Amino acid sequence: MMIGFKLMFVAVVAAAAAGCDGQPSSSPAQTDPQPQSQNQTQSQALTQNSNSIQVVMVQVRLLDDKGLPGPLVASPKVVKTDAEWAKQLTPDQYRITRNKGTEPAFCGAFYDQHKSGIYYCVCCGLPLFTSEAKFDSGTGWPSFFQPVAKENVLNHTDHSYGMNRTEILCVRCDAHLGHVFEDGPRPTGLRFCLNSASLTFKENQNLKDATRH
Repeated sequence: MMIGFKLMFVAVVAAAAAGCDGQPSSSPAQTDPQPQSQNQTQSQALTQNSNSIQVVMVQVRLLDDKGLPGPLVASPKVVKTDAEWAKQLTPDQYRITRNKGTEPAFCGAFYDQHKSGIYYCVCCGLPLFTSEAKFDSGTGWPSFFQPVAKENVLNHTDHSYGMNRTEILCVRCDAHLGHVFEDGPRPTGLRFCLNSASLTFKENQNLKDATRH
């Protein structure tokens, strides 16, 4: 648990230095996102043979009108070129979801939100988390103790910045969401620490807001 808090402290300090615009104060804002190897691979998959693109299917759970997860269903993997993602997303959304960026703490739209509803992937619309699993972690980022379904998120070992962390991705489009730490509340003991820019939100009064006691 102490390791998670140490990493959180490092992230908060780094984010505070960047400011709410997500860019270091000493550097100009970047207007042209730089593609990463993951995106280059996806682009190559699209352009290699446009007449015989292999559709990759993933198993996910969608939610009903009451916000409850349904059975596993097969859904096509969402693959787009860098240009297509850049056109669909805002610069911050692109930087964070496609280039594995991090928004500054206490600046995102959802870190202090107290509404009942569902949080979806900003890139492909897959339901990821609900207000019933949201809690105030004090970190400045939206935090949840579990996703709507374990199948909807993908864990990936992350050794960037000299740290050992577990990155979480949207399983349907590989969007970077944030990281998960083992210092969360019951019943899971997990803290899914997300970027607001990776999410969209839709109110659903059938769900409760767990941040209100």
